[in-house]
Amino acid sequence: MPLSVAVDQLGTIYVADTKNHRIMRWPLGATSGNVIIGGRGEGSRSDQLSEPSDLSFDSDGNLYVVDAGNHRVQKYSIDKSLC
Repeated sequence: MPLSVAVDQLGTIYVADTKNHRIMRWPLGATSGNVIIGGRGEGSRSDQLSEPSDLSFDSDGNLYVVDAGNHRVQKYSIDKSLC
């Protein structure tokens, strides 16, 4: 169940897929997305999320994820060359 959507400067769509504990990315014009953060089950390791609930970008293009189940905000540098 997605709770948040963010779009970067390139038009890439990012979705917080809350109940699947992951962040999905759809490049502009794509018909399918891919998992870029999480997707390894619910957890608190740096490569896991627990109910991500919100997304936001800063002016440098870093993605911030509210990891609600872990009571933290995670900052990710997104590799735009993979979009």
